Amino acid sequence: MEVKTSLLDNMIGVGDMVLLEPLSEDSFIENLRNRFDHNEIYTYIGSVVISMNPYRALPIYTPEKVEEYRNRNFYELSPHIYALADEAYRSLRDQDKDQCILITGESGAGKTEASKLVMSYVAAVCGKGQEVNKVKEQLLQSNPVLEAFGNAKTVRNDNSSRFGKYMDIEFDFKGDPLGGVISNYLLEKSRVVKQPRGERNFHVFYQLLSGASDDTLKKLKLDRDFSKYNYLSLDSAAVIGLDDAANFRTVKNAMQIVGFMEDEVQSVLQLVAAVLKLGNIEFKPESRSNGTDESRIKDKNDLKEMCELLGIEQSVLERAFSYRTVEAKQEKVSTTLNVAQAYYARDALAKNLYSRLFSWLVTRINESIKAQTKARHKVMGVLDIYGFEIFEDCDNSFEQFIINYCNEKLQQIFIELTLREEQEEYVREGIEWTNIEYFNNAIICDLIENHQNGILAMLDEECLRPGTVTDETFLDKLNTICAGHKHFESRQSKNSKFLTDHSLPHNCFRIQHYAGKVLYRAEGFVDKNNDLLYRDMSQAMYKAKHSLIKQLFPEGNPAKVNLKRPPTAGFQFKASVGTLMRNLQTKNPNYIRCIKPNDKKASHIFTDTLVCHQVRYLGLMENVRVRRAGYAFRQAYEPCLERYKMLCKRTWPHWKGPAREGVEVLMADLQVPADDFSYGRSKIFIRNPRTLFSLEERRRQCLQDLATLIQKIYRGHKCRSHFLLLKKSQIVVSAWYRRYAQEKKYQKIKSATTVVQSYTRGWQARKLLRELKYQKRCEEAVTTIAAFWHGTQARRELRRLKEEARRKNAVALIWAYWQGLKVRRDYRKFFRANAGKKIYDFTIQRIMQKYFLGLKSTSPPMSPVDKSWPARPYRFLDGVHAELRKIFHHWRCKKYRSQFTEEKKAVYKEKLEASEIFKDKKALYPSSVSQPFKGDYLEITKNPKYQKLNSSVDAKVLLADVVNKINRANGKGTARIFLLTKKGVVLADQKTGQVKASVPLPDLASVSVSTQNDGFFALKLKEGSASAIKGDFLLSSERLIEIITKLHLTGATAADSERLNIDISDEFLVQFNHDKVCVKFIQGAARNGNGVSCKRKNNRLLEVSVPTTA
Repeated sequence: MEVKTSLLDNMIGVGDMVLLEPLSEDSFIENLRNRFDHNEIYTYIGSVVISMNPYRALPIYTPEKVEEYRNRNFYELSPHIYALADEAYRSLRDQDKDQCILITGESGAGKTEASKLVMSYVAAVCGKGQEVNKVKEQLLQSNPVLEAFGNAKTVRNDNSSRFGKYMDIEFDFKGDPLGGVISNYLLEKSRVVKQPRGERNFHVFYQLLSGASDDTLKKLKLDRDFSKYNYLSLDSAAVIGLDDAANFRTVKNAMQIVGFMEDEVQSVLQLVAAVLKLGNIEFKPESRSNGTDESRIKDKNDLKEMCELLGIEQSVLERAFSYRTVEAKQEKVSTTLNVAQAYYARDALAKNLYSRLFSWLVTRINESIKAQTKARHKVMGVLDIYGFEIFEDCDNSFEQFIINYCNEKLQQIFIELTLREEQEEYVREGIEWTNIEYFNNAIICDLIENHQNGILAMLDEECLRPGTVTDETFLDKLNTICAGHKHFESRQSKNSKFLTDHSLPHNCFRIQHYAGKVLYRAEGFVDKNNDLLYRDMSQAMYKAKHSLIKQLFPEGNPAKVNLKRPPTAGFQFKASVGTLMRNLQTKNPNYIRCIKPNDKKASHIFTDTLVCHQVRYLGLMENVRVRRAGYAFRQAYEPCLERYKMLCKRTWPHWKGPAREGVEVLMADLQVPADDFSYGRSKIFIRNPRTLFSLEERRRQCLQDLATLIQKIYRGHKCRSHFLLLKKSQIVVSAWYRRYAQEKKYQKIKSATTVVQSYTRGWQARKLLRELKYQKRCEEAVTTIAAFWHGTQARRELRRLKEEARRKNAVALIWAYWQGLKVRRDYRKFFRANAGKKIYDFTIQRIMQKYFLGLKSTSPPMSPVDKSWPARPYRFLDGVHAELRKIFHHWRCKKYRSQFTEEKKAVYKEKLEASEIFKDKKALYPSSVSQPFKGDYLEITKNPKYQKLNSSVDAKVLLADVVNKINRANGKGTARIFLLTKKGVVLADQKTGQVKASVPLPDLASVSVSTQNDGFFALKLKEGSASAIKGDFLLSSERLIEIITKLHLTGATAADSERLNIDISDEFLVQFNHDKVCVKFIQGAARNGNGVSCKRKNNRLLEVSVPTTA
């Protein structure tokens, strides 16, 4: 079951300031401090999120946290910026309500980081897909680009946004992002030419000089040394923890992701370099003959390099720095510029060039990230804008006045939308609405923006007025018209109470904003509001050949000269703020108020005075009072009943009726006063936080009692389970012990029985042995007596037989001698005639017998390659000797072959086939004799890299090797995998394993090779076959002999194929597509240490040069 949680669980301090009791500024600050000390940087004021900058990384933005807050109720978990982002996203996706997230706070409070967190959360929880991911990546990567060109290091923040940004993110009906539109407000372009002490210029200048390559800097005519550029402050050029070189690479990568082309990136860098060069241009005074002073450029080298970057003629820009042309109706008046005016023109050009470049960047990003479809989109706006600014020592100028005016408008819409949201909820729930008194700052907004008597209107009127216009005349007008306004103060006004106020200088005026009084110095108001760029400068810029410059200065077009004065900075900003306010009015607002805890940019430091100052000018106390004016806490009936049902016996543990009736029973049982709460249609409203805290205290006590009960039941269950386990274990142990005891007793009885049996069997065996020994002795005695008797009888018989034999032998001897004498007498006359032949036959027989017996001991080894044979002893044995040698050789070959396996027979068969094909025909053959034919050199069946290729071949692979496929265009080789199967030849890509060509064996007509020591061979295909569409294949391999031999054997064994023809010639034709090309082999010297080389001589000839072998 899912565990229900709440904002009130494990709460450090008070998570929602609406519930703070008692409510005061001190208790408000103390609660923020308490939560900050425990790393709780987020606190709610109703639906508003207060964000404290921790100045360190906290482990609360992990993917697990994103999943934890995904699709959860706003008050279900502890305060977090993800809760607000999720609430806004779900309202947009599910309820079809356009949303806006307003992020405000002073510099260094973490506004930019907060906007990044909101965007990253939305990107994480919305849909996935290639196109969606591309859009999300472009939206996120627009931040680094705008930060590089619009952020700078200040005394308060190392990455301070010096412009206001409003981004509309567009979604489709599923909640997937489609694109976005970015609006920028009031870039602090004065920073380009001058920075306060301890601050830097915009990041991009330092990133370019630190991170660009030497080649890029050379093209931009820049040097890495910051000190060589007047527009870059040196005291804060290096910032601890900020890697400008790495950030430059990040910005370039982000620009590519967003969609900037390479030439656009180069154009932007050229303009940045031009601004740096522009700051190095210095002027010197020069007197004219008429007595007037004019300016001249001291060193024209920087001007020359700048003109080369922008493609402007040097003389045109030099004249623009020296002269000013004023046009009135049909008249033109040209005047010279003194040194001060020249410096003003230079700085004005630098500021305008950079600010227009920044506006172009925003427009270019919008072109890339805008939604491509024209259907209606859901929109979520994220506003990251500067907070209220109050500087010490009357350093507040025109920029602070404009920023504070914007914050007044935001505060006005904030209060109006908050009250409207409260009123709508009360009406929706059927609760009576009571008017809430609050400070309405509309009177301050009217003081500033009134069309007739507003400060901005009077400033514009003063700027447009002919005659001498200064800051003093502007202040005089303010003193005249605004003197009676209760929120305007000045020493020179008619109000007597300020005449003696020494904290108010004469050249300043003070406005009482909603956040407090702010003292403004009138100096620079008129000049900054005019924001003039001489027309000569615009026209000079328009003449540039640089493609981007013409877009930035369209008013410089001579064909479109407009004599109308351009709108002032104040007028433009007022119009932008009006558009922004109208846009915000159409959306459901969500607020993030950012606060920085200290000015040291250090963690774990909380400065009460600084935080109190920000709480005041953010109007947070006013916000809490508005939220608490009616009912401080409201909650839906279901979670309320789920949270407090244990406080009533009737609702615990389960309430089966409607949730509202359960809450009514609960509140009645707890006897909560009826004035402290009201029932809405779907929520219960609690007026006082003390009532809520009382319920929480009762719930905490009840949970302790329930926990004790659960522990008691659990411990009882645990003890019973333990006892039953012990009882079961005791039974098992007893059974095993009884078994063991019986086994021991049985073994003892068995051992005793064995001993008794052994003694009995021993006695019986010994008794039997004694009987057998006696019987044996008796038998031996009888045998001995019989032997002696038989011996006596035998000796007697022997003597008798010997005597009889002697008598018979004498008779036979006499008979033999008589017969011999008789025979000799009868055959004496024939002996001489036949004696020679008989002696010859006998001699020959003895010689042959000796010859064969001699071969037995002198026979050669059993090796078939041994050619030795013993010499013949006599010449008449020549024929026999040769025949015996042949018979012996055949016999030992047969014996040798009988030892072969089938695999070895196949290898020797291939070697024999190779010998018949290439011996004395191919110079490469002798080197291949000693090399075994392995076949699968790539181990294609085992190598996982070729698993897909192996599966695509439907026959057994006989040979797998890497060959080079020769290109007819240039003779170069491309590595291919060569597979020979029983069905055909396959060529595949070596890297990917993709099959490039497949040729069945029946489609092969012949194979052509040269007689040289090279590995080239051509597979010629039959005309008209399906494989012959692209022509023959010219290949090269070190294992040519093995490939051709296996191909020849495989073609011969195929059932439907004839024996493949092998053509060995130094010149043969190869069919490429529709052309026949002659491949010619010549001998030549090796080039650059290379072996065989192939070159294309013409469209019809490929020449292969083979090095001559020594």
